[in-house]
Amino acid sequence: MFVKRTIALLLAGVAAAALGSGAAQAQTPAAQLTTAGTRIDNTASVTYSVNGTSQSIQSTTASFVVDKKVNFTVVTAQTGPTVVNLGDQNVVTTFQVTNLTNDVQDFLLDPDQQNLSLGLFPGSDNFDVTSLRAYVDSNGNGRYDAGVDTQTYIDELLPDASATVFVVGNVPTQAGAKYAYNSLHVIAAAGGQANSQGAILIGTDLNLAGADNIVDIVFADDDSDGALLGDIARNGQGRAYSGWHVAVNNVALSVTKSARVLEDGLGSANPKAIPGATVEYCLLVRNATLTTGANGVTLADVIPGHTTYVPGSISIGTPGALGVCNVNGSTEDDDDNDGTETDGYTAAFDGLAKKVTVNLASVGGGGSVAASFKVKID
Repeated sequence: MFVKRTIALLLAGVAAAALGSGAAQAQTPAAQLTTAGTRIDNTASVTYSVNGTSQSIQSTTASFVVDKKVNFTVVTAQTGPTVVNLGDQNVVTTFQVTNLTNDVQDFLLDPDQQNLSLGLFPGSDNFDVTSLRAYVDSNGNGRYDAGVDTQTYIDELLPDASATVFVVGNVPTQAGAKYAYNSLHVIAAAGGQANSQGAILIGTDLNLAGADNIVDIVFADDDSDGALLGDIARNGQGRAYSGWHVAVNNVALSVTKSARVLEDGLGSANPKAIPGATVEYCLLVRNATLTTGANGVTLADVIPGHTTYVPGSISIGTPGALGVCNVNGSTEDDDDNDGTETDGYTAAFDGLAKKVTVNLASVGGGGSVAASFKVKID
C-alpha cells in the first residue's frame, strides 16, 4: 500500500501552497443538502367540469430517492514540513479531511511517500521515513498521541464535519538526509455502520438512466491536487501533500584535550613532568547545539612517544572543575569485550597500536562528557 511514486512536473513556477492545500471552491454546506436516500413523493391534482358540475382527480404518485453526491476535501493542516532530527521516532505530518457529501461517510486512509521533482519545499526529496502509517485524531486535541490515536480509517464522518489525520513514521539515521515528501491518499467508503470500515464506494455509471428507488453514487469531488500529481476530479479520491525536514545534519561538537601531572614519584607538592611521573590526559567533549544530540561519538587517541599507558586507567563521566577531569567517573576495562558494560560507555586500549578508544554512544544537545586516561613518562 505504501508505494513510493516518482512524478515529474514540467510546469515552472507552480505555487507550493496551491499544491498542498487542495482547497475546493465555495459551495453549499453539506448539511443543507437533502440527505441521500430521502424519498421524495409528488402527486398532482386535476380539476374539471362536466355539465356545470366540478370534478377533481388525483394523479398517480411519482417517487424517487435522492442520490448520494460524494464530495470531500483533503488538505495539509500545517505550514511547511515538520522539522525533525535524524533517528527521531513517530514523527508526524498533519492533514484534515472534510466530508461534503449529503450523507455520513467512512474514508479509507492510504499514506505514501513521494519522490517529487517540483518544489513543494526548498529542497528535493532524498530519504524515506520507515514504518509509515496513518491514524485519526481520536480525542480531537490536534496532537498525535501514540497508543491513543490508533484508528486507521475515518469512521462515520457527518456532513460538513472534519477529521484530523496524522501520517506517522520514523526518521532513519541516514547521513545527508534533508527532505522526505509524503502524501495522504483518501478514498471515500460506505458509511452507516459505526466501528466498521465501510467498503470503497463504486460510482454509478452515469451513462445509465437513474433508478427511482435506488441511491446512485455520484462522485462530485473536486480535483484536490491537480491531475499531474496523481488525482483526477470526480473519482471519489483525494490527496494532499506534506513532508519532513531534517534541519540539522551537524552539531557544534568540540573536543578539548588537556594534561596534568598527578605525581612524580618524589612526593612533590607540585609534581613535575620528570621520567617516572604519572600524567593524566583529559578529553572533554561538548555539544553546543542545544536541540540535537550527536550519536555514535568515538574518541581515538594514540599515546605519545616516551610514555607508557597505565593499565585500567580509562575513566568516563561528568566533567569536573578546578583541574579534575571527571566526577563520578566509571572505570573502563582495557579490552574490546564490552558485554558486561551497563553504563552506556565502553573503552579499550590497543597495545600494538598504542591507541586508546572511547565510545560515548551519544552526547545530548547542550551536553558534555569527559574521558581520561593515564600514562607514565619513560
